[in-house]
Amino acid sequence: MEIKDTALPDVKLILPKVFGDSRGFFKEVWNQRELAQHGLDVNFVQDNFSRSCRNTLRGLHFQDEKPQGKLVWVSRGEVYDVAVDVRRGSPTFGKWVAEYLSCQNHRMLWIPPGFAHGFRVLSNEADFQYKCTEFYDPDDERCIRWDDETLAIGWGDVDSAELIISEKDASALSLKAMFEV
Repeated sequence: MEIKDTALPDVKLILPKVFGDSRGFFKEVWNQRELAQHGLDVNFVQDNFSRSCRNTLRGLHFQDEKPQGKLVWVSRGEVYDVAVDVRRGSPTFGKWVAEYLSCQNHRMLWIPPGFAHGFRVLSNEADFQYKCTEFYDPDDERCIRWDDETLAIGWGDVDSAELIISEKDASALSLKAMFEV
């Protein structure tokens, strides 16, 4: 397993070893001992799976009092995955990083607690999986606008009218309103 830094030092790009032949492939998604050797000593308590169609945009979600660390990957299709630092007092507060994750490139992203997370589906469908370090708490969930002007996330070449966005995500607050910065 290879672990690389991203533009935000605490967010890590993980490249698992993939063993393939004429039958298909095998890869190890999570190995507690190996990740701990790379400084990612985490305890996962919940696994999640979502399936979404093209141009679905989910996010930017985070939990405030009980922040979740997430190890995310795509098992079918392709997404543009975004992590935003929302840790109060962090030198990179309000900065974001993005990676293309797909079943072909096998990339995974470690998003530590204190980051908002979202993704846009680029393929016809995408199966998105993630392991969480904290249980989901709907009362603690917060959402920042996907199109927040201060973040200026480049979601790719798509007309916003083509995006499929939940009512909750469409009515989310801006970063400034959320944190009064």
